[in-house]
Amino acid sequence: MPIRRVEVYTVELPYRKPFTISMGTSVSSTDVVVKLIDDEGRIGWGEASPSRRVTGESEDTILAAMNALVPLIIKEDPMNVERIEEKLSKAILGNTAAKLALEMAAFDLKGKILGVRVRDLLGGYTDRVETDFTIGIMPPEEMASDAVKHVESGFRILKLKVGTDVNEDIARVKAVRDAVGGGVRIRIDANQGWSLKQAKKALSEMARYDVELAEQPLRWYDLEGMAELTRTSPIPIMADESVHSARDALLVAEMGAADYINIKLTKAGGLLEARRIAAVSEAAGIPNMIGCMMEGGLSITAAVHFATATRNVVTTDLDSDISLKEDFVEGGARCEGGFRILPEGPGLGELRVREGRLKLRAVYEEGRESTTPL
Repeated sequence: MPIRRVEVYTVELPYRKPFTISMGTSVSSTDVVVKLIDDEGRIGWGEASPSRRVTGESEDTILAAMNALVPLIIKEDPMNVERIEEKLSKAILGNTAAKLALEMAAFDLKGKILGVRVRDLLGGYTDRVETDFTIGIMPPEEMASDAVKHVESGFRILKLKVGTDVNEDIARVKAVRDAVGGGVRIRIDANQGWSLKQAKKALSEMARYDVELAEQPLRWYDLEGMAELTRTSPIPIMADESVHSARDALLVAEMGAADYINIKLTKAGGLLEARRIAAVSEAAGIPNMIGCMMEGGLSITAAVHFATATRNVVTTDLDSDISLKEDFVEGGARCEGGFRILPEGPGLGELRVREGRLKLRAVYEEGRESTTPL
């Protein structure tokens, strides 16, 4: 069952509409997809969604990283996922999205060999989780209109992107709350967009609109400011960009710099490091959310497996694939009434990668690497 062949692809994922956060506007993403094949022809799939702003990666850096990472796992036994993760983590610093794709594919392959779901390999806790739907920064009336549409489609939790002008951000939250009424949970995400002074003003004003949590209001490195907000804010504080690893989670816990920690598989570099973050968080009494970048249904399905396996994950933000014009995956973790539900089947479950949408970039085999024209 050793891994004998690895194929690396890219795929363009245009969004249904431009998506704006405090750090900029995006209209599409280019993800890297990997396919592991063992000596019996079984396949494991993984996905990397680069983020220049959060992990410092791009399509090109991930493809370059694969040249260093993939040869290390050729001939490795996919049953030994922890060994594979160790080799990847020691090979190069950072490059967490690239490492995630390979580790995800190894988990998928291991699950298929054993005939069990990734959720069960990770422990197992539940079969479905409720997700929010994220609304990008727009004028207040447009955000309110979008909010009503998503509530009507079944979502009972909304995440509002903010982090620009404080008064406009307050108006956005007010408009959405007025539009959806009191039966819908609202959380906000500033994506590091405010200063400490701005955050104090914004959170003090937004509290009247029953905001349940505020995600990453300050710069990722300002843990002292995050700790002050955590002590004084009327709205609970969540760390996102401040936590990429279990070591980061430990520092946040020691400093009292958050009430919640957002785990993202892309930031963590894999499900195993995500599990370590959850363990540190749980030991410190800090609940977790699991979130996403702008990835497709493959990576979202992996995140749902992690969420349904992990008791300390109390809420999720797993909606990016819903915002795509066209995914490259059919099946996977479906969304019904705001709940993500695991597919049946071993590994990541019953899903089909539409290989016709993928562009082959490289093929790695024992003793040989060939790269298609870029």
